[in-house]
Amino acid sequence: MRHILSLSGGKDSAALAVYLRDRVPDMEYIFHDTGKELPETYDYMARLESILGRPVTRTTPEDTFEHWLAVYGDMLPSNHRRWCTKMLKLKPFENYIGDDPCINYVGLRADEKRTGYISTKPNITAVYPFQEDGLVRADVIRILEDSGLGLPPYMEWGRSRSGCYFCFYQQKIEWVRLKRRHPDLFERAKEYEERSALVSDGFTWCSRESLKELERPERMEQIERNWEAAAARKSAKRANLPLSAVLAGAEFEEEEPEGCLICQL
Repeated sequence: MRHILSLSGGKDSAALAVYLRDRVPDMEYIFHDTGKELPETYDYMARLESILGRPVTRTTPEDTFEHWLAVYGDMLPSNHRRWCTKMLKLKPFENYIGDDPCINYVGLRADEKRTGYISTKPNITAVYPFQEDGLVRADVIRILEDSGLGLPPYMEWGRSRSGCYFCFYQQKIEWVRLKRRHPDLFERAKEYEERSALVSDGFTWCSRESLKELERPERMEQIERNWEAAAARKSAKRANLPLSAVLAGAEFEEEEPEGCLICQL
């Protein structure tokens, strides 16, 4: 039986790797590298590898995102058409395991109410140690801080997720932050969108708005103002709660947007 933990460069899978480091001696660590990750993600993975004291295998797909974009007729992936997850993450993951019996350790927390895009191959059994042990977001942060790894560095500039820099699950404020932090990556994402626009009418990374429209200075400022206003309302709501509710209220933590489980953990 093989024991495999999939890493994405996100906080939950990193914390799970640290949490299980001395509990599962024969653990295999793998990183689904699409070649479209943020520079901060690669840095974080290198630091995690050092803390684990074990190599992390890259399950880089044989064919690139550009290849599959052409295969799918230049249609961008979306929440209804997640070929990126299937071809760049899930397939390489299944190929790496083959037909070997495998336990796949997944970093879903006890305070999450979502399911994910997980293999259905009969030889792969998913387990959820954080849920089994009742660990929530605060526990994940504590594990990362105690280990010296800390949170992923992209969270410092306001990105909430791991995964491809052009992930369609990003909020618009995250696109604005990508534009400000990594304008070169924003431009590449815009090029993919413009390529897709030649074969699809009005389909964009963001809902009902192209990146060309979003990057206008006045529009970026509007998105930032809207986000700041929403954050202020949330902060005010939290400030008016009794202390007991604040201490117990995981629902008032910063919202984590929905995404592909195999990408986001």
